[in-house]
Amino acid sequence: MNTTNQTVISASTLYVVPTPIGNLGDITYRALEVLQQVSIIAAEDTRHTGLLLQHFAIKTNMFIFHDHNEKKQATNQLLKKLQAGQSVALVSNAGTPLINDPGYHLVRCCHKVGIKVVPLPGACAAITALSAAGIASDRFYYEGFLPATKKARKDRLQLLVKVLPTLIFLESTYRLKESLADIISIFGSVRYVILARELTKIYESIYGAPVKELLAWVQEDKYRSRGEIVLIVEGYKALINDSIPAEALRTLTLLQQELPLKKAAALTAKIHSIKKNILYRYSIV
Repeated sequence: MNTTNQTVISASTLYVVPTPIGNLGDITYRALEVLQQVSIIAAEDTRHTGLLLQHFAIKTNMFIFHDHNEKKQATNQLLKKLQAGQSVALVSNAGTPLINDPGYHLVRCCHKVGIKVVPLPGACAAITALSAAGIASDRFYYEGFLPATKKARKDRLQLLVKVLPTLIFLESTYRLKESLADIISIFGSVRYVILARELTKIYESIYGAPVKELLAWVQEDKYRSRGEIVLIVEGYKALINDSIPAEALRTLTLLQQELPLKKAAALTAKIHSIKKNILYRYSIV
């Protein structure tokens, strides 16, 4: 482990620097040193980043770098600065750059022309939410934002319905209820979902329930759909592989031929001493 306390900035180097997702105290010492010492900071929104720099008394010049200019003149301008010996820190409005934010085109171009890229570890809303979800985290699939239109959103969900790892979505305040309703229609009503909202901020909340219950919970209070939102969705594997004995599955199959699903699941659960919810969830997927 490198225990060096002093950060030495190298010429002609791009630093990928995470910034806090809410609580300014989450920024690292190393990130502050880099932002203080580089030649220029490439920022998605200079007004937003300016507040962060002002808080920590950092006066490094900024360069506007966002989705609309990354593939046009901005990347070429930054490459010229880097090739001339300047050092650049790339930041997004919040969290780790390139995770649902601009920057990959610049990074790729840096690799092509031999510019060194140094990534710093730090805040990421998706990983922060996953760490507190209580849902399998050994494998996960980051989807980011679902499409804004209903048809495109449902089409995308249909492609994801049988993905085995845990799913991670970002969602807009304005589309949360519609997206949860579409998850119900495609994934079923009992798929377990964690809603993590306003992480690291004053009104942080983390709440999980089968998705139909989660939607009802959100609808009870308008504030439950406000702010920055991450959805952690139980993977398909969790629904079909809960260590259900083969004998129990055979019993369930036989009973379903004569009884409604809920009753068949309840009787099977009693016979084999397992939870009826597991059997029910297994059957409706």
